[in-house]
Amino acid sequence: MAHPLFERHRATLDAALEAIRVRGYWSAYSEMPSPKVYGETAMQDGKAAIDALRGQEFLLDMPGRIGAVASERSPYGVELSISYPECDPQALIDAGLAAMPAWQKVGADGRTGICLEALQRINQRSFEIAHAVMMTTGQGWMMAFQAGGPHAQDRGLEALAYAWREMSFVPNEALWEKPQGKNPPLTMRKHFEIVGRGVALVIGCGTFPTWNTYPGLFAALATGNAVIVKPHENAILPAAISVRIIREVLAENGIDPNLVTLAVTSDRKTTQALAVNPAVKSVDFTGSNAFGEWLKEHCRQAQVYAELAGVNNVIIESTDDYKGMLKNLAFTLALYSGQMCTTTQAIIVPADGIETDEGHKSFDQIGADLGAALDGLLAKPEIATAVLGAIQSSDTLARLADAAALGEVVVASRKIEHAEYPMAEVRTPIILKCDAADEGAYMQERFGPISFLVRVQNSTAAVALSERLVHEHGALTVGLYSTQPEVVEAVTAATCRTKVALSINLTSAVYVNQSAAFSDYHATGGNPAATTCYADAAFVASRFRVVQRRYHV
Repeated sequence: MAHPLFERHRATLDAALEAIRVRGYWSAYSEMPSPKVYGETAMQDGKAAIDALRGQEFLLDMPGRIGAVASERSPYGVELSISYPECDPQALIDAGLAAMPAWQKVGADGRTGICLEALQRINQRSFEIAHAVMMTTGQGWMMAFQAGGPHAQDRGLEALAYAWREMSFVPNEALWEKPQGKNPPLTMRKHFEIVGRGVALVIGCGTFPTWNTYPGLFAALATGNAVIVKPHENAILPAAISVRIIREVLAENGIDPNLVTLAVTSDRKTTQALAVNPAVKSVDFTGSNAFGEWLKEHCRQAQVYAELAGVNNVIIESTDDYKGMLKNLAFTLALYSGQMCTTTQAIIVPADGIETDEGHKSFDQIGADLGAALDGLLAKPEIATAVLGAIQSSDTLARLADAAALGEVVVASRKIEHAEYPMAEVRTPIILKCDAADEGAYMQERFGPISFLVRVQNSTAAVALSERLVHEHGALTVGLYSTQPEVVEAVTAATCRTKVALSINLTSAVYVNQSAAFSDYHATGGNPAATTCYADAAFVASRFRVVQRRYHV
């Protein structure tokens, strides 16, 4: 008999499975913060829940406590002062390993049902989590709600659906009969057990602490593994709330809640020691190239699923909607101040300019018009602060301050005062012009609101440069504006060779730096920007093993 939670949420799982099969639009969780969906007082209740945590200890009863950590500093200048339990890493590993046998006995259906219930509970707390995401990352409210809440939950559900699908291919048992001619057949009964590989370590990032955490968390959990969530030191709260909800659901279903724990530390050496522990069999990571490469080099005992840095780029060859193109690009560059792993950095344009529905536009004119579109988008402070959010890291502020020396400034960055949060560090993007030969400027990721108009000889050179950028430095997104079929074909071929997602002629309310769960494959794992994809079969299949037993009957 199936687990009751599996039966309760079976319709959601079936819809997710169908969505990943057909890749059309579908979402399990409403992306609009509507009182009709989430409750009339959800907004006030969510904010009040976060405000009540400020200056307090976040309670999590986990093993091996050795101290407390209170490292978060809000980009909005709000005093958080929330302390979290710091635990001995080995104690967390030991507790996770001890919890795994009972978790394995629940079976694939039971684990999936419990994870589905946890996701539903998380969804019910979306406003609370959104305020936590906003206050720790600097995202604007709407992005914090959507990307930190329903969109992140959809990504977790997507990974869960893939996990269940792969596990469902393994039968519980089989009767094996081999004919022996005139003699009786050889007959055996065979049983197949899906077994988690070990402890999973999920290392969160400072800008998207749920969107980039839920896929690995739920993929590992559903496939039978204990999970240790290690959040970024400045974005602990969203992960802590999520972990506490999951632990509550586990306990309600008779599972040791220490199957899922939170590892809070500001010491990189502690994280490194945890990552190379022999019991850790998978590591999910989003963040810098330096630490990602360290994980790939040193975590020989584990499968590493890493999303790293790259140089995302857009080629502008021609367009039949010049104003739509500029508006789309301006929003792309401004959204969350470019603090997204998918944001365009290099905009590659032929030196002689392009043909448009408004006539020929020179290279310099494109830069000026893009700057005007950006200024128009951000003209009203209340809109600008909602789109830009706040700068999450002091390192990003430093990069932005130094960026003007990297090329000719087309649009200078400026500070915008936030009416509600006067201490918020809000900055508009800087756009610079440079030649393709100025590789030291644009041919490395400069995380934050920094982008370059790169002058190339012609469209052929533009395609070649885009391909080289992805091949050598990686990218999660490439964009193209062109009315010429042969150019579209050439860029399509180049992106297939370098294994990067391509967006063509985006001029409406879909942007190159957005990725829709159940439809868009986020990263490919095929170029230096990532070793994995959110989500596909490869993202889940190596997280479990099948152990069989057989006997004659």
